[in-house]
Amino acid sequence: MKNRPPYALGSVDNALLILHMLRDRGRVKVTDVAGELGIARSTAHRLLAMLVYRNFAVQDEQHTYLPGPFLASAPPTPGGPALRELRARTRPAMEALCTRIMETVNLMVRVGTEVRFLDSVESTQPLHVTDRRGTILPAHLASGGKVLLAALPEEHLWELYPDLTEAERATLIRELDEARVLGHALNVEGTEQGVAAIGAALRNGRGNPVGALSISVPMARFCLERVGPYIWELHQAVAEAEQALIDFPG
Repeated sequence: MKNRPPYALGSVDNALLILHMLRDRGRVKVTDVAGELGIARSTAHRLLAMLVYRNFAVQDEQHTYLPGPFLASAPPTPGGPALRELRARTRPAMEALCTRIMETVNLMVRVGTEVRFLDSVESTQPLHVTDRRGTILPAHLASGGKVLLAALPEEHLWELYPDLTEAERATLIRELDEARVLGHALNVEGTEQGVAAIGAALRNGRGNPVGALSISVPMARFCLERVGPYIWELHQAVAEAEQALIDFPG
């Protein structure tokens, strides 16, 4: 028998109850949440907005909320890397990179056709890309996802994407070929308007990819003069992080 914690946080409890509603009903509206939980519509809207931000919910054209990609996506496989250990080992290199370039730095892993952001070191500049922890993006569009897909054998790649059109397949082949040659990939407003990113794979001592680092930059600062230095600094950070990943499983 579970007892309610003596110092329960109402907002946290309400957010968790909304997740139950999304799971059980499949779709909810602000009025549904407000009525069910006995809270103001404005409070319900703020809670739902935060769940959307963290990918637990999505909003459709009718202003109805549905389960988001985080609830629908598959969990990492049991034989995959120890995610907590991966964060701990890469964090120093991420913090150093953020200090050098003053842009937000992210760590992600691929799960099927998606990438999950495990960690972020957020820029302190007034205009910056915010913390991406918990975000889930299509791997073939995200910069870190592209470099991780580029490391796959061709037959495995097409098992993941069996339904691509000829044009989509040609585009993906070209982008992954470029990522293999250059060692990094770009995402220029491919997943979010106003945001560009550069990603590079992280490998352990056996040369196996275990994740990716990316730099997220507001488009207002993403210009040709800056791209070269961003790429150089990213590769430096990858080299630093990989020193800590030599014996990492994967």
